[in-house]
Amino acid sequence: MKETVLLAYSGGLDTSCILLWLLEKGYEVVCLIADVGQDEDFEAARRKALKIGAKEVIVARVKKDFVLNYIFPAVAMGLLYERRYLLGTSLARPCISEALVECAKARGIKLISHGATGKGNDQVRFELSCYALYPEFSVIAPWRIPEFCERFQGREDLLAYAKANGIEVEATPKAPWSMDANFMHISYESGVLEDPAHIAPEDLYKMTRGPSEWPDKPTIIEVEFARGIPVAVIKDKVRTEDPVAIVELLNRIGGDHGVGRIDIVENRFVGLKSRGIYETPGVKILFEAHLDLELVCLDREVFRVKSFISDRMADFVYNGFWFSPEGTFSRQCLQLSQENVSGTVTMEIFKGVARPIARRAVRGLYNEELVSMNVHGGYTPASAGGFIEIHSIRLKEFSKAFGTYTK
Repeated sequence: MKETVLLAYSGGLDTSCILLWLLEKGYEVVCLIADVGQDEDFEAARRKALKIGAKEVIVARVKKDFVLNYIFPAVAMGLLYERRYLLGTSLARPCISEALVECAKARGIKLISHGATGKGNDQVRFELSCYALYPEFSVIAPWRIPEFCERFQGREDLLAYAKANGIEVEATPKAPWSMDANFMHISYESGVLEDPAHIAPEDLYKMTRGPSEWPDKPTIIEVEFARGIPVAVIKDKVRTEDPVAIVELLNRIGGDHGVGRIDIVENRFVGLKSRGIYETPGVKILFEAHLDLELVCLDREVFRVKSFISDRMADFVYNGFWFSPEGTFSRQCLQLSQENVSGTVTMEIFKGVARPIARRAVRGLYNEELVSMNVHGGYTPASAGGFIEIHSIRLKEFSKAFGTYTK
């Protein structure tokens, strides 16, 4: 009997060609398409895989799971890789891996394949997540197999292979960049984008409008959080509470105003630097609103410790360690920090910027009377003299020993 392989299938160029290649190698192939909210005709992708020769095609509807268990927790944790990237692709991988493992276990399949390249991060993310959840599985990674790599140097060879075998794909030699989309964002890389000095064409962007199309008036909304998790968005007195609807609404608002575009060179876990372009309109709004509320609700030193753990957790997510012991421990620590982060932030969305303009905490540390310039409010100004004196001791001693600072 032929061995059965479960292929993480997207319907795009790479996985469509890999599906046919696996069939040529004598495997039976079951395809799993994970619906993480990308704008895709899943029925068309299913028919396409069956036409190529897949034994079965499963569409795993995990969009809501992606929002509740990955996107919203990432906002609460304040995850930002290398100070800019909101981890849209990285967060989707453990979600998809969960669906793969569930499907593989249900069908007794122990071979899993994917289309991630041998130079990228996704191979690490998929495989580490699957190994953590399903230690008994084995992987077929075509982009690491010498026979496959000798036959296909890159996307041009895949395009030729697809054309020769009647596989329809969206990618073309004229615009051969790679695109990965989900409910949180779209990422673009490869092709002409591999030159970091090359300005990306405006027609590349699909989620956000360019400056020439931005509205002339700002959009004002309120974002409500409970223990760090977004629970509602109020726009024009209409309250949206459904988690999926919240992200849809914010993607639309942020997209109209061009919020959430970044064009960066980042450090891949495998040691390479790569150029990536990302659109994350809705989650960028949530991120800025949450940070604003957090600064009202968290103790100063807790915020600093939390920021350190957030940076480490962003690394863990980017590198594929969501299900690791350190990832689990960090998530629990970060979740604990959010116990009192509840309230509402008023956001102004305008000309590429999501800006907090007002906030109300359910229980915060902001004391209006204590900070007021009109009353002392329990604060003793004279005490500041001793505070300054104590802090000045080391500065004066350093200057006495080594001289005063000069430019």
